[in-house]
Amino acid sequence: MEIIETSLPGVVILKPEITMDDRGFSLENYNEQIFFEKGIKVKFIQEHQLFSVREHTVRGLHYQLNPKAQTKLVQVTKGAIFNVVLDLRKESPTFGKWESIILSDDNMEQLLIPKGLAHGFCTLLRNTEVQYKVDEYDSPELGRGIFWNDPALAIDWPITSAFLSDKDQKYPLFKDSEHDFK
Repeated sequence: MEIIETSLPGVVILKPEITMDDRGFSLENYNEQIFFEKGIKVKFIQEHQLFSVREHTVRGLHYQLNPKAQTKLVQVTKGAIFNVVLDLRKESPTFGKWESIILSDDNMEQLLIPKGLAHGFCTLLRNTEVQYKVDEYDSPELGRGIFWNDPALAIDWPITSAFLSDKDQKYPLFKDSEHDFK
């Protein structure tokens, strides 16, 4: 497994070793021992699977406040997403900055998102499936979000309009959002 650093501290792309043959492919997408050897000391305790029928579905930008903040390990098992992470750690040199990466069933990469970052994505294809693991249980009372297309963030989304949940449509702008990360 290759680890690729991004511009945001702690956010890394995990590129698996893929074995191909006439039957298809095989890869190991999680091995606690290998993760620990590579310096990723996270114990995942919950896993989610999302399915989006429509392209241009946006989910996010989501996060949980302390003490239930989550580290996420995101991957696409079918389709493709434009994945965005936004640094909410007030003492970080990249506070308020974002990074994007395309995750797909073609590249089979994963994105590790540490606590203190908001996460969202836009589906690029119909019938896209996303899976992610977290190291803290979901806590609806501590769940928060930021409006996906806040002009102040200038996120270079590949779309101008999106299919959103009611909840995601009501999130505040970054300047009005609640976050408690250092």
